[in-house]
This record gives sequence, C-alpha cells and structure tokens, in this order.
Amino acid sequence: MMLPRNLLQRIPKSTSLHWQNAAANRMSSLIRHVTLTTRAPLATRLYVCRRTLSTPAPMVNVSDLSIGRYHTLADATMTTLLERLEDLLDTVGNDAYEVDYHSGVLTLNLGTHGTYVINKQPPNKQIWLSSPLSGPKRYDYVPESDDWRYVRDGIGLGELLDGEITDMLQTKVSLHLEGVSAQIQE
Repeated sequence: MMLPRNLLQRIPKSTSLHWQNAAANRMSSLIRHVTLTTRAPLATRLYVCRRTLSTPAPMVNVSDLSIGRYHTLADATMTTLLERLEDLLDTVGNDAYEVDYHSGVLTLNLGTHGTYVINKQPPNKQIWLSSPLSGPKRYDYVPESDDWRYVRDGIGLGELLDGEITDMLQTKVSLHLEGVSAQIQE
C-alpha cells in the first residue's frame, strides 16, 4: 500500500493519536491491518496525522464581586461614559455622530469611522466592547486600580477609548473613566 508522503510522519511510540477527519479514519482502518513489523522499527510507529492550529483558550476570570456590586459599578461606568460621550459629540458638532444607551447597551456611531458597542455582561461580571479598530474585548473590574481592565493586555477601558477616539476625531479625548467607585452616588 502506498501512502502520500505528506500524510506520513514518524512519531514516538508514547504519542497519542487523534484522527482529524473521515479520510484519516479510512486510512487508519487500512493501516491497522498491516502488522507493525512490516511498517516500522519497534522504536517508532507510522501514523497518519494532520496538524491542527488553534487560538489560545479564552481566559476565564472568577470575579469576587457580588452581582449587586457589579451592577452598581457597571451602571456608574455606563452612565459616566454616556454623559462624557454626549458632551464630546456636542463639542465636535458633527451631525453624523451619535451616542445611544438602552437596556445596558451603549452604541457610539462615528459615521465613516465605525461604530462602538459597549455593553454589560452580568453573567460574567464584565463590560464588553466591540471596537471598529481593535475588535472585541472583555473588561473585568480591577479593585486595585478602580477601573475596568482587559486582562490580556492590562489596558483600561477608558485608556483604549481615549486613544482610539482621539486618533479618529483628531481631537484630544479624555473620558476619565478611572476611579469608578468615586462615581457611585450612594
């Protein structure tokens, strides 16, 4: 039996094998009927393999926040963000730009620059951002910095928005989203 060279690879005996598709499964049944001594020395075995690539597993953080505290902090952040974005858009004065907030979802439409969607995610106790520049990100509340931070790069929600919106509008933007707990009116 002749097998294509790109499907064959010598692997140490201790390596486990996972068949990746139907063609590999058919090949497996053919190879099983050939005795080991006719295929390879005892130290190695011949297998049909396919290399698979994947992205790293998502980072899951377990938050110590109570659900009530999460809602208080997230609502304060979303309200502050809405007010500051409304002030910014009034200053810019472009009728194509608008900000809207309903049911925990804030939408910032910057015309040809794209649309930001920022929303609360109570099951995860996170704030999620979808940016036209940097894509999706999930922010966790970090008590030490009193801010919402993206765990993978450590950048705060306010920092990212300040930088991206400044670049888009060619105007210095500072939303001042840090110090979330100070914005809570109890």
